[in-house]
Amino acid sequence: MDAVDVMDPSRESTDPNPGSFLRSLCRILVYAAFTIVLIPIQYVAVLRGSNLQRSLPRWYHRQCCRILGFRVERRGRQSRTHPTLYVANHSSYIDIMVLGSLLQASFIAKSEVASWPFFGWLAKLQRSVFVERRRHKSGEGRDEMTLRLQAGDDLLLFPEGTSNDGNSVLPFKSALFAAAKTEFDGQPITVQPVSVAYTRLDGVPMGRYLRPFFAWYGDMELAGHIWRAVGLGWVTVVVDFHPPVTLDEFNSRKAMSDHCYRQVSIGVAAALSGRPRKRVEQLVAARELARLTDERPLEERRKADRRISRAEDVQEPETPASASPPVVSSAPVVSPAKE
Repeated sequence: MDAVDVMDPSRESTDPNPGSFLRSLCRILVYAAFTIVLIPIQYVAVLRGSNLQRSLPRWYHRQCCRILGFRVERRGRQSRTHPTLYVANHSSYIDIMVLGSLLQASFIAKSEVASWPFFGWLAKLQRSVFVERRRHKSGEGRDEMTLRLQAGDDLLLFPEGTSNDGNSVLPFKSALFAAAKTEFDGQPITVQPVSVAYTRLDGVPMGRYLRPFFAWYGDMELAGHIWRAVGLGWVTVVVDFHPPVTLDEFNSRKAMSDHCYRQVSIGVAAALSGRPRKRVEQLVAARELARLTDERPLEERRKADRRISRAEDVQEPETPASASPPVVSSAPVVSPAKE
């Protein structure tokens, strides 16, 4: 089915699977077989403490991206400091494979993921850190994050605390940045904001109504969502690495959280709209200034913001040739872990 056909949101109620049945079936069967073959290899590597336990997952994710139809465009410069705490927005379990294809890092996941059938096993084999959401037990997860960072392991955190529809970024929870206080060899831990955006389907720009086909949130059923997502075609995912920072550069953990949120939000907006990042930064700054000087009632201002957001959600020409071209990964994913 042509990508343009599924952009009509009314199709969701009449055609729950607008993709190809055969494509979904073939991709899932190949993915399952490939994963089952590699599970015992990774299991042995983890038991022996081999370096393979860190390198194999990234190779695995790259192959899964190819199998399941995801192309990853990498922008910006990835931190070369180890350990690094990466913080990214989160819209789907697909983020795990997309980011896993680029990073040799372990994920920080909610404790419930550990008990999931199949995908819980995959999370454990990638040495994920499981964090308890209940406040009186959250300290245990924070301590494990600290120990892993002090051991030199890179970690990836989704500070929104949950997933969303992929059209925006939810506010970051500053409490999840507690691990940023960790020091390694007497130096503060490096924190790098990363934005993830699902931008095109078979080369055609995606609108806000199509992205939820690849975002998993709310009470969506996992199996049906996977089946539909992998049957739609080839998806382009833009991953933008923003300049790394340390806690020493900010007055508080909250200030660092706000900075990372702003960087990630602008990165997502730039990728979804096709505008250059600097232009998006100018638009955001102008909107923030307008809010400070706007004397209209709050509800009226929110309605105006929603109208502006809908108008801006249009794909424009790519960044001018003068800008640095994105690095396109020929292997672009999947391993569910809804945060």
